Amino acid sequence: MTDLSGSLLVATPQIEEGVFCRSVVLVLHHDEDGAQGVVLNRPMDARVDAVLPDWQPHATAPSVLFEGGPVGLDSALGLVTVPGDVEPLGVKRLFRGLGLVDLDTPPAIVVPEVAGLRIFAGYAGWSAGQLEDEVQSGSWYVVESEGRDAFDADPAQLWTRVLRRQRDHLAFVATFPSDPEMN
Repeated sequence: MTDLSGSLLVATPQIEEGVFCRSVVLVLHHDEDGAQGVVLNRPMDARVDAVLPDWQPHATAPSVLFEGGPVGLDSALGLVTVPGDVEPLGVKRLFRGLGLVDLDTPPAIVVPEVAGLRIFAGYAGWSAGQLEDEVQSGSWYVVESEGRDAFDADPAQLWTRVLRRQRDHLAFVATFPSDPEMN
């Protein structure tokens, strides 16, 4: 099993509906017990201050909640960029300068130590072997993430941009119409 932590899962055109249709998922953790991640390109029509008013002024634009996935929609995850090698109080470093912030920590303690902040309602989760099966069956392209992906200012175009920057046949998938009958 290859550890996919830090990778992006880009939905293939095979996923035609639901929260994962044309989604880009950042894998936060992956091991033999399963995987967890957040959908990076599903902004919601709710401002961060609807649930976490103290964090609103610090959220990266667009400063709305993002639907992180179908699991635990009543919980929130805060993803931050952590410059340098330090692990600030209230932050759990994950990989390549990204970390999860404990949203119960006062923002005044965390904000001076981090750069970007995005708040996700819920997350995407896979049981043992499930993600590997979905990749094998052609539901997901697995590609490298870039630090800016998690904080993209135009999340509606993230699926297309991630595919276009690939150096193989995946770049052509970016032109796949959302309605195949329009092809």
